[in-house]
Amino acid sequence: MTAHGLPGRFRLTGTDGAGSKRRGRAARWLSACAALFLCAPLVAHAVPNFDAVRGAWRSSEGLLLDRHGRLLDELRVDDRVRKLSWVRLENVSPAVVVAVVHAEDKRFFEHGGVDWRALGDAAIDTLLRGSPRGASTLTMQVAAMLDPALKPEGSRRSVMQKVEQIREARELEHHWSKRQILEAHLNLSTFRGEYIGIDAAARGLFQKDPSGIETREGAILAALLRGPNASPAVVARRACVVAAAHDCRPFEKLASEVLGVPPRVEPKARLAPLLARLLLSRDARRVQTTLDAAVQAHVIEVLRRQITNLAGRNVHDAAALVLDNATGDVLAYVGNTGSGSSAQFVDGVKGLRQAGSTLKPFLYGKAIEDRLLTAASVLDDSPANLVTPGGLYVPQNYDHTYRGPVSVRVALSGSLNIPAVRTLMLVGTEPFVDRLRAFGFDDVVESGDFYGYSLALGSADVTLWQLTAAYRALAAGGDWVEPRVLPGDVTKPVHVMGASAAWIIADILSDRGARSQTFGLENPLVTRFWTAVKTGTSKDMRDNWCVGFSRRYTVGVWVGNFDGSPMQDVSGISGAAPAWWDIMQFLHETERRLGPPPRPPDVLVEHVDFSPPFEPARDEVFLRGTEVPEVVLKPTAVVPPRIAYPGEGVILAVDPDIPEPVERVLFRASEPRDSLRWRLNDEVLPDTGPVVAWEPRPGRFELALIDADGQVLDSVHFEVRGAPKRLP
Repeated sequence: MTAHGLPGRFRLTGTDGAGSKRRGRAARWLSACAALFLCAPLVAHAVPNFDAVRGAWRSSEGLLLDRHGRLLDELRVDDRVRKLSWVRLENVSPAVVVAVVHAEDKRFFEHGGVDWRALGDAAIDTLLRGSPRGASTLTMQVAAMLDPALKPEGSRRSVMQKVEQIREARELEHHWSKRQILEAHLNLSTFRGEYIGIDAAARGLFQKDPSGIETREGAILAALLRGPNASPAVVARRACVVAAAHDCRPFEKLASEVLGVPPRVEPKARLAPLLARLLLSRDARRVQTTLDAAVQAHVIEVLRRQITNLAGRNVHDAAALVLDNATGDVLAYVGNTGSGSSAQFVDGVKGLRQAGSTLKPFLYGKAIEDRLLTAASVLDDSPANLVTPGGLYVPQNYDHTYRGPVSVRVALSGSLNIPAVRTLMLVGTEPFVDRLRAFGFDDVVESGDFYGYSLALGSADVTLWQLTAAYRALAAGGDWVEPRVLPGDVTKPVHVMGASAAWIIADILSDRGARSQTFGLENPLVTRFWTAVKTGTSKDMRDNWCVGFSRRYTVGVWVGNFDGSPMQDVSGISGAAPAWWDIMQFLHETERRLGPPPRPPDVLVEHVDFSPPFEPARDEVFLRGTEVPEVVLKPTAVVPPRIAYPGEGVILAVDPDIPEPVERVLFRASEPRDSLRWRLNDEVLPDTGPVVAWEPRPGRFELALIDADGQVLDSVHFEVRGAPKRLP
């Protein structure tokens, strides 16, 4: 040993000029190392705390968690680097640990941070033989990873940087255990390209967790530490040496397979990709939601299975939403079925589609709450030709059959179309639009005249999100809240409907017997516990809906095609309803005896007879003050005549090409009564009846429909534009 305590074989030799310079550099380098070795114990150098380093680790992946902290989805949110989870040493395969120690630092468990023998050999090769070689121990490498000042300015560190690296390595050994140093090294090292850390390397190259890495794979990973971007052939050769194998061909094959293609990380969970893209970001890498991973997984499986069952009927897409009735928490949010969907990035929960018959409960609820109808009131289910501002409207039932007089209970539970249209004529399109907006249907933005009577049959565009939230409000006694996917988003309930009217609608939607007249007694809407449910099918079978609730949950399901193409012979009862039933069964596996909600005090039960007996006598529910012991069928219509044309706010134009004696505007009434009269501004027109012809002239007008006694039945405002016609 020399006086400085270094091995004597570090003697300098050679007398040529270049060699003299190298000997000088070597002397200075070794002197500095020796001085450091002697003085370092006297120097206090702050090193980072291991727990702080581990705690500061930032994955490039965002994690979406369910309400219990379970992983729902994983999404890359940082495109600058690829880092996954920090992996504890006990969760790393021994094959990796053995290979890394053997390849990088054979005497790791023997030295105190610096392998002086290896350092001396490296100095000789680098400074005397002109053959650069590193001798950094695992500890020195970790020190360099933790201190940005030790980053080389060029291809190699300067002498002073090396000296500082040695000093920091010795300090690191003094404060950290060998296990901590090794754990940090495996997590902080770059293995391939942008992939940093053992988790990214194992999952990106081998699609395995670090605990599952085998011997050859561990040798490949260890070989990559020396050259992260080396060719497969070079990596295989190094791995073969690391493993001390006699036959290198298996390493060549493995290296070619895993390094010949870009690394690919498969998410550990892929249950809510749409929400992950919506909620996760570089600033929000760990987000807990209200979802339940078990419910979410089951809903996805149910929808995929239902799409498979509908194979051959041009059905490719589905979506579902599950809400907790008490809080409005979203328990499952499935915007599409994933790889089997026609568009994996389209969100069927928030997409606008025609509502079909699913809006009928809110229409009848409005009529009942306003005391215009009761559950026992009679509606006419017979063909109707309705004159509207847009032309003749001829609503039809789904099965193209007509039942004559029916009660509101049978009309709603059986989803009859014509009674719903007649109910809308009674309620009015504008009040119904206001009711829908109150229930959160924010996309119903046009006036009632724009939608017309077809609004009763779901001509408005709605989302599954809005529809399910609205049904949850029925389940909650008329209290609407915005559904929430984040636990902290608490909104105050808005009372949008009386609890008693909401209870009556729920009672009708749960009536298996009343529903059977359309759907039969056995159908996917029948559950062994209390549920209220409604199906819907839009025009040309483009959308299937099934939305309903129990005492605890509300479930909405949509089935169709994102491109809007029609399905083939698929209705709500055959498309969306089976999936709804399956989801409900899963939610109530442990509580299938839930009965109906308690009846509000303002809802009375009255025995009702029908005369003539078009429906059997039964016990019926009424709002207090509307109960009747007998419902008598009356031949007279209950809907007063209205102005069918022109509509409110219509703008007409005088056509200069039509001769003045010929051009006329026809005022039309909705009912063919000869006693009807018309008043234009303050002038009563001489012609009477349901249709009168009027010669248009420019100006703004108020048109009123009046009865024989002069009472105004309906009124609209319209405008005529254009220049008055001149005689030739």
